[in-house]
Amino acid sequence: MTAVVVLVAVLGLAVGSFLNVVVWRVPRGESVVRPASACPGCGAAIRARDNVPVAGWLLLRGRCRDCGAPISRRYPLVEAATAGLFVVMLLRFGVDPVLPAYLYLAAVGLALALIDVDVKRLPDALTLPSYPVAAVLLAFGSAGHADAHSLVRAALGGAAMFAAYFALCFAYPAGMGFGDVKLSGLLGLYAAWLGWDVWATAILLGFFLGGLFGIALVLVRRAGRKTAVPFGPFMLLGTLIAILVGHQLVHSYLALATGGAG
Repeated sequence: MTAVVVLVAVLGLAVGSFLNVVVWRVPRGESVVRPASACPGCGAAIRARDNVPVAGWLLLRGRCRDCGAPISRRYPLVEAATAGLFVVMLLRFGVDPVLPAYLYLAAVGLALALIDVDVKRLPDALTLPSYPVAAVLLAFGSAGHADAHSLVRAALGGAAMFAAYFALCFAYPAGMGFGDVKLSGLLGLYAAWLGWDVWATAILLGFFLGGLFGIALVLVRRAGRKTAVPFGPFMLLGTLIAILVGHQLVHSYLALATGGAG
């Protein structure tokens, strides 16, 4: 198992390096393939040996090899975070046919969260193609378990979460962007594949975490009651927590509500 953890962590580092390109270029409508990565200060191409995730930044001491301009710490942090998320998903699912589906969610979710923080929007270029990718990967996971019910539940959960967010956006468009609505269907697929309890936990945690953060900003006077706060990161974080411990949270709540029975 140790070898698998190392392999998945290395994969996460490589994917995280690519996510840095995605997070920077996709909001600007640029290709994520060409041109090759270059220093934004002097324009010098990044050498292959300097592109090694995390290690390259450390060896360069966070500065461009050619002009000495500082390189943001965010690059190695994103790479390390992706590796961490990949390992967490491995520990959650094990070497399972559905693991690739949730590794993909971890990667695209991190990219979407960072973009939403940066530019206050969730680009269709990432969200919409993730639907067919998720459908194929979750179908593969269901086939591996000979469990068609989970795939049907995922489809229903995606549609239900999309409908719920659409209704909220229609009722109060100033409080939610349509990018959040489009993301909700994707998260509903992944959460419902694991069960309706995970699906419900994902929704509730998203709003709870977003509300808690908004209240905290108001209390420290960093925002007013009408300040726009990107909601996508809280939707994604709530879904992540639900995927990891949603069953346990619901079980603990029910046990508490029923006085410890069951």
